[in-house]
Amino acid sequence: MDELIGRIVANVGVDRTAAEKAVGIILQFLLKEGPADKVRSLIDKLPSADAAIAAAPPDSGSGGIFGGGVMAAGSRMTSLGLGMGQVQAVTRETISYLREKVGDETLREIASAIPGLGQFV
Repeated sequence: MDELIGRIVANVGVDRTAAEKAVGIILQFLLKEGPADKVRSLIDKLPSADAAIAAAPPDSGSGGIFGGGVMAAGSRMTSLGLGMGQVQAVTRETISYLREKVGDETLREIASAIPGLGQFV
């Protein structure tokens, strides 16, 4: 995950701690919302992914005023101090990295099962 975190810090301009937590939130979201077998397989291919998930702020599960899904994950990232543009950039950078690691087909299969995620893939 160090490679991804470094890319986010360099390309998005957020600090390392925020980048690590944001990636953890994205991975938590995929685990919660995506097809379990495909997401678990993806995470198993990413060094330190489980540590990133554990380092993310806990998901309250309520989603607050945004409900759940993509909007709730975005809201969690804004609570780290990220602006909406940064949330989108971190998400796109993470998706790009995941595509490199598992391939376009696998990523599309996961994204197609999660409402709202297709806009980032």
